[in-house]
Amino acid sequence: MTQELKFSECTLLKLEKRFGLKMVDELPALTSWLQQSAPLLEWERQNLLFFRRILSHNVHSWNEIELIQNFIGPIFTLVDFASGTQFNYFAERDFKGQVDGVTLYGNPDGMIASGFREPETPFFCFQEYKRHLDPKGDPAGQALAAMLVAQELNQATHPIYGAYVVGALWQFMALQGREYSLSTPFVATTDGLFDIFRILKVVKQYIIELTSQNSAV
Repeated sequence: MTQELKFSECTLLKLEKRFGLKMVDELPALTSWLQQSAPLLEWERQNLLFFRRILSHNVHSWNEIELIQNFIGPIFTLVDFASGTQFNYFAERDFKGQVDGVTLYGNPDGMIASGFREPETPFFCFQEYKRHLDPKGDPAGQALAAMLVAQELNQATHPIYGAYVVGALWQFMALQGREYSLSTPFVATTDGLFDIFRILKVVKQYIIELTSQNSAV
């Protein structure tokens, strides 16, 4: 009988023990992603300053839904993951897959995946929490569980990227093989927001290249 495990039940420790994962200090896929440059247009900069001001005023009182609707959603919209037809940003969609005989499933807060009206193959998984540890589970573990499923669906041919947010803190993640790594936190109420936006723009370009390669096959 196939075992089942909900994303919300996953912690980093549980995933490491069950799937033989190892956290490393440096993973080339993560290092390269975080260091790549992307242009920042003036109108983007002005919008980021506006959203940063709103976040600074409200981050300590917003609940998770308010944080997503008033800040995180607009940032993803500003990156513009949704204007084409080869991939899109999807939120709270049913998502599952089998990894080493275990069915992992749940509804990630967000994912960027190939497909237009419904997600097909995910490349980036996102999770948001108001507090560092939530009754629903560990934010890093839940994001990594979704990334494991994405890795299987991509047949482990390339790194899988992800992120989780706790209030104003953003941490980015990469998974390659059975190794994963986490970035240091980027603080969205500081100039770190410009780095967050740049990193998201880089992953968008990465996904454009992947989906273009797949469509050419």
